[in-house]
Amino acid sequence: MTHLMDLVAGDAREIVLAIGTGDLAGLDDRRRFPAHVALGGGLDPTWLDLFAEAARHIVGGDGPGDFLDARIEIEGPPDAEGRSIERVDPAWITAVARIPDPRVDAVASSWIDLLEEELGTLAREEKPWIRDLAGRLVVFCRAADRAPDVLFAWSFR
Repeated sequence: MTHLMDLVAGDAREIVLAIGTGDLAGLDDRRRFPAHVALGGGLDPTWLDLFAEAARHIVGGDGPGDFLDARIEIEGPPDAEGRSIERVDPAWITAVARIPDPRVDAVASSWIDLLEEELGTLAREEKPWIRDLAGRLVVFCRAADRAPDVLFAWSFR
């Protein structure tokens, strides 16, 4: 099984079909799916909780909430053993989409600080990747904000 950790915006049935048939490259087809971001197999889903916490701290307010609370598991493809597909609350997507461009770097810095509190010192080469991912999450959410569904798909094997 391919390691998977992706956020995809579009029609939920089409997303599940693409994942179920192994058409992961098709997730980047903007005619089918308005937004897709591959988060990487090494990322733990709880890191997105820390991203949301960093955003709340930097931007203020009460959103985005914890990512773990913003997900609802849905029925995936029948052969998806070891894979989870969850619907993401549109409010979480909207809150991330509203992070102002001038604040994204500060959110990324705060996210790195929170990750280091949780995991210990990160290797220097990890930090640019996390900064880039913070920006890609905001861009994804802006493109996904009006999509009918946003799904989080990940394998845990």
